[in-house]
Amino acid sequence: MNQQIMDQTMIPPASVFAGTGRANGTAPIQQQNQVKYVPAGTGPAYWGPGDQITFLVTGEETGGAFFMAEVLVPPGGGPPPHIHSREDESFYLQEGTLTVQVGGNTLQACPGDFVHLPRGIVHCFKNTGRVDAKFLMVATPAGLEKYFEEAFYPAVDRSVVPPLITEAFVARALAAAPKAGLKLLPPA
Repeated sequence: MNQQIMDQTMIPPASVFAGTGRANGTAPIQQQNQVKYVPAGTGPAYWGPGDQITFLVTGEETGGAFFMAEVLVPPGGGPPPHIHSREDESFYLQEGTLTVQVGGNTLQACPGDFVHLPRGIVHCFKNTGRVDAKFLMVATPAGLEKYFEEAFYPAVDRSVVPPLITEAFVARALAAAPKAGLKLLPPA
């Protein structure tokens, strides 16, 4: 294959890169099957009950195939037990430690560990370490991001401590859960 043909077939045109026009004030492209670049520390972020979630790619951008986010869990943080009826959830731990309760088992996850949680199983996790835990989360198929958008607090300033969990937040989370195929359970 000559170099000119290879260059034209191997490199996509600039029009397929989402978000690259930000410097000139244009909005990122929000279409499926488009290349997407999310610089570190950017992307929509939300505070939940004991964690911060930053969207990397949504179902709108993947044709509903999957949703991927970076999750930051401060020491002592983590969600209450819950069940997903629509999606499988997978974690790849990058920093810190997590104690993952899944079914009747307890897993101690460390950096480099991967955990796959099939739909329909009770699970929760807690940062039992002394430093923030950070992991990549993938939900397949997509849709879980709609729950976070509806129930969680927008994380306008990512450097501040998480907001307090109020009765209004709990009511919003409980109302949004059935729409997302989630069942929230009382803490164990």
